[in-house]
Amino acid sequence: MKQGVQGSAGPGIPATRGRPASVPAQPSAADVNAAARGEHTHGEQPADRPLIQRASVRGQIVDALRTALVSGELKPGEVYSAPALGERFGVSATPVREAMQQLALEGAVEVVPNRGFRVVERDARELAELAEVRSLIEMPVMLRLARTVPVERWAELRPLAEATVRAASSGCRATYAEADRAFHRAVLGLAGNTQLVRIADDLHRRAQWPLIGAAGRWGRADLIADAAEHTALLDALIAGNVDVVRTLVSEHFAGAN
Repeated sequence: MKQGVQGSAGPGIPATRGRPASVPAQPSAADVNAAARGEHTHGEQPADRPLIQRASVRGQIVDALRTALVSGELKPGEVYSAPALGERFGVSATPVREAMQQLALEGAVEVVPNRGFRVVERDARELAELAEVRSLIEMPVMLRLARTVPVERWAELRPLAEATVRAASSGCRATYAEADRAFHRAVLGLAGNTQLVRIADDLHRRAQWPLIGAAGRWGRADLIADAAEHTALLDALIAGNVDVVRTLVSEHFAGAN
């Protein structure tokens, strides 16, 4: 599956498949650089496409690359160059390179000197280890919350649980990944520990990255089944049934392997 960058100026991602993920209202590289210097640009943007500052571009590129990673557009083992991806996004290589550096800090990619960034290859063992660590962190917290959080607070999370079901029905893994993490963040957020939420969300994000040769894993049916566990868990939390909560959380993380 490993491939190098497709030529010195190739897009890195096959052109026939389109962009790895869309970045809304991207200005040209020249306009972005000019805006950063406070200069006027002559190519006026339409009313619905305001000029975006460099920091905003970098953030959008990070989000787009994360989406491309989860969806499988960025393939494990392949190398992608910042200039090639920048061409696809319609920006200079600089914000892409900065975004890739952020992904490198998260462990999603690794720097390949003079070539670009290689998507990290992960196997089932790493995914199982992540699931175990997440269970060790989230299980005791959820059990404690099941005993202490009022029913009305749990009921407020119903829209987030239902959002995971809708996202799963779309069959888009990237869309589901965002809804999935939002639900878990909301549940853990009731503990009032921001560091807990941050660490758990980072582990969850890593668990969503694709595995080697797992193109067919996590199809629409798998996503729907996973989302159903969210609604069942919320029902158990609302009912205050700690034993059922323990069972559902254990099965949820076991299914993440």
